[in-house]
Amino acid sequence: MNGKIALEEHFNLPEFSVPNYVNADMMREISRRLLDVTTTRLAEMDAAGIDYSLLSLNAPGVQAEPDRGRGIASARQVNEALAGIVAAHPSRYGGLATLPMQDPAAAAAELDRCATQLGFPGVMLNGYQNVGDAATGWYYDHERYWPFWERAEALRMPVYLHPRDPLPGNQGIYESHPELFGAVWTFTVETATHALRLMTSGLFDRFPRLTIIIGHLGETLPFNIWRINHRASYMGDLIKFSKPLTHYLLHNFYVTTSGNFHTQTLDATIAEMGADRVLFSTDYPYESMREAADWFGNAAINDNDRVKIGRSNSEKLFRLRQLVAA
Repeated sequence: MNGKIALEEHFNLPEFSVPNYVNADMMREISRRLLDVTTTRLAEMDAAGIDYSLLSLNAPGVQAEPDRGRGIASARQVNEALAGIVAAHPSRYGGLATLPMQDPAAAAAELDRCATQLGFPGVMLNGYQNVGDAATGWYYDHERYWPFWERAEALRMPVYLHPRDPLPGNQGIYESHPELFGAVWTFTVETATHALRLMTSGLFDRFPRLTIIIGHLGETLPFNIWRINHRASYMGDLIKFSKPLTHYLLHNFYVTTSGNFHTQTLDATIAEMGADRVLFSTDYPYESMREAADWFGNAAINDNDRVKIGRSNSEKLFRLRQLVAA
């Protein structure tokens, strides 16, 4: 399928380090590709039939900065740089805002600036926010973030919740098994748990029009949500939410195909959430655009769903029709 839109597509600036997720040779090439927005990336988009990419800062980015002042300055720097990239390639790139979640009020203000002045159609949050030091993290279900979520809802800005590795104090279960870190497993556990924190906190009862996006075909939540909801319903006075957790997954969440190019998994996700809630993505440069595109183009789904997932769902969600070349 040609004309696809992709939205978990990472870039970087030289000022930000890149974690060593894979072997050294691969990381050198990944680091190079993260910095490239004019040559290799555009050629690979063309070869993969991707018309338009929403770019976002590589994880963990500003979310790993524990200092409030540096976080605010860094987020603004990233967004200005990304706005320049988009301005140079308006028919090929859009931007997902980077936000200084060290300061919820500053994050809301930067969100507003990115939406109203820079024209970004959404947000990328690279997991929990470090505050004070690398051992301390804030998750976004806390009431300190309610003003931020209120602004995101008012602006109709979808928020992509991207993975990062767990806090040092939560890594004990992985002792002696470093091979389980990153995209192998810890990303899934961390992000699925963060999403469940948002659901069970009552956030979507307070802000019912919020939209959250999670990658990798939902970080296992479409397959586990029935049991999670079934057992959570017995928690009595611990329950802070008013609707079944399945309701929030189906009404407040979208998932992407990023880095999960498996048709049986896609089929199960569509069966649980519907094709209208699935969005094409590749997870470049950690994954291959060509592999993602070849798989998606040949996956045994109907062509109407392929067009929805590949393009039209993203056009509607991010209001891109006026921006993306036909």
